[in-house]
This record gives sequence, structure tokens and C-alpha cells, in this order.
Amino acid sequence: MRKLFGIAVVAGALLVSACNTVEGVGRDVSSAGNTVAKTADDAK
Repeated sequence: MRKLFGIAVVAGALLVSACNTVEGVGRDVSSAGNTVAKTADDAK
């Protein structure tokens, strides 16, 4: 039972950290998109 609980805790921690990583990538891509859009607007 302890082993199963330990595996569940590790799996939960990995899932939470993966969500944060995906969220961070999303913010980076959004920031890059905003920069490209601003540069395009300035070039008009």
C-alpha cells in the first residue's frame, strides 16, 4: 500500500510540473506573437 501511495504522489507531482511547463511555453509563444504583431504594426 505504501508503494502505491508513493507512486501516486510522484505521478501527481509530475503532472503538476508538466502543467506549469506547458503554461510557461504558452506565455512565451504568446509574447513572441505580440512582439511580431507590434513590429508589423510599426512597419506600416
